[in-house]
Amino acid sequence: MLAQAKNFARNTFLAGVFAAIPLVVTVFVLWYVDHLTREPLKELFGIDVPFAGVGLALVGIFALGLVVRSLIGRYLLAAIDRLLLKVPVLAEVYKAWKQISLTPGGSSGIYSKVVLVRLDGDAWHLAFTSGEPIGAGSDAVCVFVPTTPNPMVGRVLFVPQSRCRPTALAVEEVFKFLLSGGNYVPDEVAAATQSDRAISDLPPQPAA
Repeated sequence: MLAQAKNFARNTFLAGVFAAIPLVVTVFVLWYVDHLTREPLKELFGIDVPFAGVGLALVGIFALGLVVRSLIGRYLLAAIDRLLLKVPVLAEVYKAWKQISLTPGGSSGIYSKVVLVRLDGDAWHLAFTSGEPIGAGSDAVCVFVPTTPNPMVGRVLFVPQSRCRPTALAVEEVFKFLLSGGNYVPDEVAAATQSDRAISDLPPQPAA
């Protein structure tokens, strides 16, 4: 009885913590943006409305998204990418960042695909991978197996493609699963464990 009460209290507390994290982060971001933009807006335009800067930031982000998705925006991003790759010292940092950047739906970087990896026995592990072989003639791919509840910490492994099962999971879904400590399990995980497809047949990731 006492053990059950402890487990109930622990699970309830953890559920509260995981529910509070996104709320606290959202409130902090809203407060920070408002604090950062309120004085400049007041001095430049005479606007002293609470959270006016937040609305302006949202409009700016939306406008940036429109530019990035346009043909001209893509051309500019490609030009900036080529320029940064030619700058001494900065180029190495930029290339390293591209390799680890979170790019849902992208085709490059370790976070571009979500797979299930069988390492020992019958256990499956959720992992991120680019899906690209580590070298010519090699059947192994590099995978990052994150831990819970901190998905930014984990192990980097080289495993054969035959041990990787593709999923249709978006990166955001995997982060939700890891942060929940396994309390939230996407339906696609069960489907992927029954799949016999190779990693090369991995379906495209859903857009964010």
